[in-house]
Amino acid sequence: MTSSLGLAGLGRRLVGVFVLVALMLGLFAMFAPPAMADNEMVRTRFVYTDPESGERVPAVGVLVTVDDSNGEFVGEGESDADGVVEIPVAGPGVYGMTVDPESLPEGVFLLDVERATALVEVLPDRTGQAIFQLGNEDEVGAAATGRVTARAIVQLTVEGLKFGVFLAMAAIGLSLIFGTTGLINFAHGELIGWGMLWAFMFNFYGFAGIFGFMEGWPAPFGSGVNLALAIPIAVLFGMGFGWAADRFVFRPMRIRGVSLIAAMIVTLGLSILIRYVYLFLFSGVPRFYRDYTAQSAIDLGPIQITPKDLITAGISVAILIFIGLFLQQTRMGKAMRAVSDDRDLAESSGINVQRVISVVWVMGGGLAALGGVFIGLSEQVSWNIGFRILLLIFAAVVLGGLGTAYGALVGALVVGVGIQLSTLWIPTELKNVGALVLLIIALLIRPQGILGSKQRVG
Repeated sequence: MTSSLGLAGLGRRLVGVFVLVALMLGLFAMFAPPAMADNEMVRTRFVYTDPESGERVPAVGVLVTVDDSNGEFVGEGESDADGVVEIPVAGPGVYGMTVDPESLPEGVFLLDVERATALVEVLPDRTGQAIFQLGNEDEVGAAATGRVTARAIVQLTVEGLKFGVFLAMAAIGLSLIFGTTGLINFAHGELIGWGMLWAFMFNFYGFAGIFGFMEGWPAPFGSGVNLALAIPIAVLFGMGFGWAADRFVFRPMRIRGVSLIAAMIVTLGLSILIRYVYLFLFSGVPRFYRDYTAQSAIDLGPIQITPKDLITAGISVAILIFIGLFLQQTRMGKAMRAVSDDRDLAESSGINVQRVISVVWVMGGGLAALGGVFIGLSEQVSWNIGFRILLLIFAAVVLGGLGTAYGALVGALVVGVGIQLSTLWIPTELKNVGALVLLIIALLIRPQGILGSKQRVG
């Protein structure tokens, strides 16, 4: 009898693994490059604020060169009287648009001096657009002139808060998983990439990307949908991934009494496996969502922000507030906090710990997927985006206090702002170092983290 039950359990786990593999393969079934066409081009428009009039004016005569994904020259052009540059390309694909800083008008600089090149994805019969933000001496601050201005500090603080709330959604899930299970999940970054890539597929292909026979059906079955509709579907798939990971991998390990060190090593292996499945099937070329990719920034007092960033940051804040209310006001939220505080005591008081852990994995998967979509919309869709920011997520969780959802939120905001403000003094490519230095200093002062509690060791 025991043997048959063991075989049945093994069979369920194998089914779960096969389902995950099938979903990953289906995710990329239609990611092949589109067919070539004849009327594609790349486009950008240069405008800046005239310091004398305070009005937005076009930048004329800015030189732009275009290279393909292999780095080969495609074409070049200069901005016209409206600040517009349009350069024809050979066909659909990803192209790099590079601005010559020497061609900018006198007293005008790139706001991000390290972003002289922007990647642009061109779809069949479409124009790919890039955004280059220009500013005068009062706006760019230390990045181009060596001076730190109040405007630059405010702008970078807002950008840091925006990135921080995106980071917080992933960090909260990781912190809750650690709090309820004690597991340090190194595969959490792949949950971020999972949601990002599913949103990409539904944005372009719909369910026909998995089931080819659906082609021609109404959206979202036979064709792509607006990103606003693709996001909830991606979140559901993220929640499903989190549930399946716990149900078929980590719950059996807990039942068998596998040590946390061994389980952590399993997460490392899963991280490497899933990441390179992404690379093999998605390819290493970064891509962009079909909707809301190229938007001009709007002025809100002293700051500039794109509408998509403003909306996604607002949605993120609303979701984080909802998570806080959920943890404080609902029975399941209180059970999560009880399990995180003392698992044995929670179980002895009648709380179904396994069910709570399953809900935590589902919630963590959904939050990570949503955070991945928003990060992909703010930057670009890439196979390794989760791995690239995983260290920042760990920094946020440790800085805020291991195992506490509110600590993860506070830590993520501190990390986000610290990263952006550090670019006032160090090169942009080294900005993540600022967050890690901040983490080290904070832990030297308060080892338990900002909102963590002291524990006796030994």
